[in-house]
Amino acid sequence: MVRPMIHHVALETRRADREPAAAFWRLLGFEEVEPPQSLRDRAAWLEREGNQIHLLWKDEPVAAPEGHVAVVVHNYDATLDILRGAGHQPEERARHWGSPRAFVRSPGGHRVEVMAFPP
Repeated sequence: MVRPMIHHVALETRRADREPAAAFWRLLGFEEVEPPQSLRDRAAWLEREGNQIHLLWKDEPVAAPEGHVAVVVHNYDATLDILRGAGHQPEERARHWGSPRAFVRSPGGHRVEVMAFPP
């Protein structure tokens, strides 16, 4: 039996926001990887520890107001400092399961939850 896992999340992004969006994800430990040749003109891919973020080029992207991607980071406090230093504004939230966590908006308006550890 194959254990289910989420491999990637696809986020609609303006092509003009490619570098700011990729830079944001690099702050969270993701690195760019080459998508298949057939997708290179439509998307950029970033990966961290086998999980990927796909930035899909759209002229009028949609970013869900409350929907979000959650990312567990290796050093929560340092990551928030790095995000702030890069001009992002993480908003710390309640520790429902004891984990420090915060929400931040990526370039393009996608909501991202940053967590010290999962529930």
